[in-house]
Amino acid sequence: MVADAIVYLKRKIKKMPLWVLFQDTRSAFSKDELNLEIAQIAVPAALALMADPIASLIDTAFIGHLGPVELAAVGVAIAIFNQASKIAIFPLVSVTTSFVAEEDSAATSLSSSSTLNNVELEEASSSNNEDIALLRKPLNMNKMLTNLDQVQDGRRHIASASSALLIGAVLGLIQAFLLIVSAKPLLNYMGIKADSPMLSPAYKYLTLRSLGAPAVLLSLAMQGVFRGFKDTQTPLYAIVVGDLANIVLDPILIFVFKMRVTGAAIAHVFSQYLIAVILLWKLIEQVDLLPPNIKDLQLGRFLKNGFLLLMRVISVTFCVTLAASLSARLGATQMAAFQICLQVWLAASLLTDGLAVAGQAILAGAFARQDYDRAKETAGRVLQLGLALGIVLSFIVGIGLRFSSGIFTKDISVLQVLSLGIPFVAVTQPINSLAFVFDGINYGASDFRYSAFSMVLVALVSVVCLFLLSSYYGFVGIWVALSIFMSLRALAGVWRVGTASGPWSFLNRY
Repeated sequence: MVADAIVYLKRKIKKMPLWVLFQDTRSAFSKDELNLEIAQIAVPAALALMADPIASLIDTAFIGHLGPVELAAVGVAIAIFNQASKIAIFPLVSVTTSFVAEEDSAATSLSSSSTLNNVELEEASSSNNEDIALLRKPLNMNKMLTNLDQVQDGRRHIASASSALLIGAVLGLIQAFLLIVSAKPLLNYMGIKADSPMLSPAYKYLTLRSLGAPAVLLSLAMQGVFRGFKDTQTPLYAIVVGDLANIVLDPILIFVFKMRVTGAAIAHVFSQYLIAVILLWKLIEQVDLLPPNIKDLQLGRFLKNGFLLLMRVISVTFCVTLAASLSARLGATQMAAFQICLQVWLAASLLTDGLAVAGQAILAGAFARQDYDRAKETAGRVLQLGLALGIVLSFIVGIGLRFSSGIFTKDISVLQVLSLGIPFVAVTQPINSLAFVFDGINYGASDFRYSAFSMVLVALVSVVCLFLLSSYYGFVGIWVALSIFMSLRALAGVWRVGTASGPWSFLNRY
């Protein structure tokens, strides 16, 4: 009786939608076609994500030689620019990746179908005229539809790519205008008053850096297009070239021409436009960016889903910013330790982000073709790889941060507080990995509405936890609340897939 119950329970568990994704664990580290495709997308994507922070660190090192006033001023200006860009960048890239992948996969499938009909028609021609008549109708329809997606010179027409570039350019111009006009009020809000020696260098850097906003937004839009094509190598190439140009120009403009902070800003803006030019040059070779008519742009669909992801970005940013604010209220020592932990915590996620990008691109294509076997296999594989990567990162971060914390600071008080945060940074890595990968697979399914509203709910609960736990347990309480925040993010992904709801309802068939 007990044995029968156990067997029945095992069968039930194996039929659970979430369990379905973890059945084929033996293939997680095999060198099969899917793993190779994931690696080809994920590795360059992760390297591209890491290239910009590394270049920024080198940029900061050059500016640091000008003096503490310039370094602090530029730090505040960069914080303002990054916060303004983050609001637009994430929705633009994520929506573009999914829409381009869907459109490109649909066009590819249609073209393949047309080729198949050609073969069938040739076979039918050897039999009788009735077969030819039956096959001719779908063939002509496929030809007409395929011609909408292909142009005579061999370049593809992807309306989503045109939409992304248009929106990116407009958002970039708006961002540049608003930052330049409101530079002094924003700096004042950040604590740089009219009599501060930091005001002049911060104002110069922020206004000049803002001129690069159109290039930044255009570059990110084009990166989304290339990700949709499952091509993360081209963006990596462009980013590396641009960052190298920035690194070379920095010492020349800052020290040789004695342009100081102005030279640093010019070098950075030049590098951003160089990246945009390279990406545009490569994109024009593959895509006809002029849509046949304005209706093809589907701007309403872009803006609707972009707004949903904007809600998500604001929710995430608010939680992290609130945690930093609460840490600052505890004192300089706690704030310094929090910043070290937070930067390591976020930096470790870049590797997992590469997996999320790969999962999104492959899944978007699979859903567009209604290839649910491929969707199931891909979702399961990236989740398994993400969990394994998270466990590895947990050990690396835990051991590495404990023994290398002296690199960040020599202050004994900060190191003591830092030791309290290290266990949270290390232990949450598998949870973080699952959360980021679940984000990627839900974006691949174009499940933007659920992603947005679930994150708003998660943020509301997390904000309450941050206030309560920080007031009672201080620094440790903040990190407990952030751990709850990431756990709830992962749980939201588990719930959507585990209940086989929304676009994942097909998992009930397995």
